[in-house]
Amino acid sequence: MAIRITRVYTRTGDKGETGLVGGKRVPKDSQRIEAYGTIDELNSIVGLARAFNEEKLEEGEARQFLDEILRRIQNELFDLGSELARPEGLTYEGMHRTGEREVKELEKLMDECQKELEPLKSFVLPGGGKIGAYLHQCRTVCRRAEREILRLSRTEKIGEWPLKYVNRLSDLFFVLARWMGKRVGEKEYLWERGLKGKKEKT
Repeated sequence: MAIRITRVYTRTGDKGETGLVGGKRVPKDSQRIEAYGTIDELNSIVGLARAFNEEKLEEGEARQFLDEILRRIQNELFDLGSELARPEGLTYEGMHRTGEREVKELEKLMDECQKELEPLKSFVLPGGGKIGAYLHQCRTVCRRAEREILRLSRTEKIGEWPLKYVNRLSDLFFVLARWMGKRVGEKEYLWERGLKGKKEKT
């Protein structure tokens, strides 16, 4: 389907309403808007992780592999946002729906990356390096998106797969943060119980 955008501002949202796919007007703070708006926010942070990774793309296969994954995720998130922007009951020819295929692909990626990682003996703290830190931020925003989609599902029918997708995606961001850290030599911050008051070892 051809996309043509000729003007960014429309003035139609000046009174606190916006249009869903199909033209239905809803308040900008409605739960459906919260859901796909959080997906949009997540996509922006994935874009940041991808941009920082792209700066050193020539360093090897790991960064190229991550770039390809993040490129695919960004497109899938855009598709999911479009799906969530459709009011309940609206259908049209060629309409995309997030489904089992996307969820299984995320699980496959996690299984691949996990083979290279040592089992955890503590909880991981966000950080360690630029890419890892952004991937952890992706994970936490993805969890918030999951909560927003869950709230939406309690009032409108959205199908089972959007919720499953973001659930697996947040897990993938966690695994990718660890995997990239190992591949590019970034530190991994681990939680230390009762650290407050302990003297730093020298």
